[in-house]
Amino acid sequence: MTFSVNRLAGACLLAAAAGAGLSACVPLAIVGGAAGAGTLVLTSERRSNETQTADNTIEQNAQQSVINALAGRGHVTVTSYYRKVLLTGEVPTEQDRQLVESVVKGTPSVTSIVNELAVMPNSGPTQRSNDTYITGKVKARFLDANGVPARAIRVVTERGSTYLMGRLTAQEMAVATEVARQTAGVQRVVRVIDLIADPAGGSASSAASSASAATGAVAPVTGEAAPGVVTQPVVQTTVQEARPPIEVQTLPPAK
Repeated sequence: MTFSVNRLAGACLLAAAAGAGLSACVPLAIVGGAAGAGTLVLTSERRSNETQTADNTIEQNAQQSVINALAGRGHVTVTSYYRKVLLTGEVPTEQDRQLVESVVKGTPSVTSIVNELAVMPNSGPTQRSNDTYITGKVKARFLDANGVPARAIRVVTERGSTYLMGRLTAQEMAVATEVARQTAGVQRVVRVIDLIADPAGGSASSAASSASAATGAVAPVTGEAAPGVVTQPVVQTTVQEARPPIEVQTLPPAK
């Protein structure tokens, strides 16, 4: 089924005039060149409404529990995606780092945790402002990139490290990683990704086997040998059908 770009844009304007707002229209990207010459790729949220609500509730409850537990110590950001929690920020001691993880594990509906907390002094306002700016740039570049489902990827940046969370095909993961790595200011990319089957064909298991090929596609553009990729399996109990374990992979930025 094909769409006219002008017709879709017109529909968005009509929706806004009717009070529905532009948010009612699904963001799109043009693949293959100018409007009318390429194929429309609709980028949409892949989480159900129930899952989005669960993630929002987890973030609110876990963040408050962390604040109560640390009693003013540290700077912790809680990000939940598909009921999987990413912890970023800084805490004063290793004991605090473990305390935060333990507290968040006790939050209802949390299925797994990726603890990226650093034991160090809190980052300052300048660093946090710069991290927010970097996150915005990565998101903007995702919207412009062919083959990246921008609204299906959660982006978080902490002290120059950019975290990508979502459920992607191996090809989507490779493209998104390369786009993030080539974004100015990004010092490293950490992927917290569930690999899924390509809708055009294949299975979740074949996606897992092709992940290594996708990783190879994001070697440094300088031609140097790619450094070792750290992989940490995390059990994802919310997935009903069998899927590969989530991959937590750290990659350097493009040189």
